[in-house]
Amino acid sequence: MPDLVYAVHNVVHRYRTPSGEVTAVQDVTLDIPGGGLTVLAGPSGSGKSTLLRVLGILERPTGGTVSLYGKETVDLGERRRRALRRSLHLVFQNPVDNLFTYLDVRDNLRAAAQLAGAPEPDMDLLDRLGLPGTANWPISALSGGQQQRLAFVTALAARTKVVLADEPTSQLDTASAGLVIETMLDLVRLGVTVVAASHDDAVLDVADQIHRLGDR
Repeated sequence: MPDLVYAVHNVVHRYRTPSGEVTAVQDVTLDIPGGGLTVLAGPSGSGKSTLLRVLGILERPTGGTVSLYGKETVDLGERRRRALRRSLHLVFQNPVDNLFTYLDVRDNLRAAAQLAGAPEPDMDLLDRLGLPGTANWPISALSGGQQQRLAFVTALAARTKVVLADEPTSQLDTASAGLVIETMLDLVRLGVTVVAASHDDAVLDVADQIHRLGDR
């Protein structure tokens, strides 16, 4: 059985708003094994994006525990949380939010590697993952689907083993979404654990495991 990447136990997350307290995540318990594509599914408002931010060590839950590779993350100091966060790669809904738009494709891969302390990346990654001939392109020359694919390729440049993706196909047309899904599966085949928050049936259809969150 693959090693556990995440062990989540009784996680609750609440926000304070001007109109009162809102519960975004209520008593979630789940395990995410290494390798494979795990999808956090549910309608808008079900808390899947909030839970992904908790998994990404961007937010501390109100209650419960979250372990990453056996290391409890919730009660760590901010310095140690930042160090763990650097071992993860996050892909956001809007493709341009994932990239340095003032750099070309090659330099985006190099920047991802440098920030992670990884060696100079092999530009063959672009050929292997569906972006051949784009190394010198500015980000503005890529379609939205290509930008999102590049966001996942930068995870490999950074030698990241866990990728967290928040609705990675929601802003793409069907054809572009299909190519992004194929790139996620390519990462899985290369040994990366991908966790995606999504309500896209096409993503759910290829998931290795699905955790469904209820509407709140």
